Amino acid sequence: MSHPRVAILATSLRFGYGDDMVLHDVSTRLHAGETTAIAGPNGAGKSTLVELLAGVLRPHAGTVWRADRVALVVQCPEAPPALPLTVAEVVTMGLWCRGEHRRRGIGGGRRRRVAEAIGRVGLAGRERSLLSELSGGQRQRVLLAQGIVRSPGILLLDEPAAGLDTESRARTRTILAEEAARGAAVACVTHDEDAIAAADRVIRLEDGRITAD
Repeated sequence: MSHPRVAILATSLRFGYGDDMVLHDVSTRLHAGETTAIAGPNGAGKSTLVELLAGVLRPHAGTVWRADRVALVVQCPEAPPALPLTVAEVVTMGLWCRGEHRRRGIGGGRRRRVAEAIGRVGLAGRERSLLSELSGGQRQRVLLAQGIVRSPGILLLDEPAAGLDTESRARTRTILAEEAARGAAVACVTHDEDAIAAADRVIRLEDGRITAD
């Protein structure tokens, strides 16, 4: 029997803001080809855990090992009207590599990948729309497209269903399952019971500690 490949290994993570400890000695792992729901009450440390796994935050103690590049999808409740970015431009940012300089224009292959990602989240035809012109749910779908456009080996999401209607939440669950099926390790913070039920695995946090896995 083959064992699932470990994509992220987190060991004894501790993190806090000042004297306020958010995570206490948290250890977990994510596997390639698996969807993981990170659930728990508000303030449990779910978003902090995802940001530590992604490398956005550095733990005060403990280590995070990653087998592949990470795409992180965050929440986007609003966009400043002065931010002149189109849907296609925001999704294209997902193709930028660390250390890669921004290039003018976008090649045919890159353009096709951007169009496919936008189509997968149900926003085909809105490529030239400004991000600030979209609803909160549509902006959230744009960020999901940005996360999947590179076909990352590790896809982490912080409440990807926030602000979405029932149809869009179902579409998001399907996309995450498709990403796992192609071999990605997928983990998302969620309060959506349907997403929790659909996940291969559920990690529950409470008061900065894992209570169930």
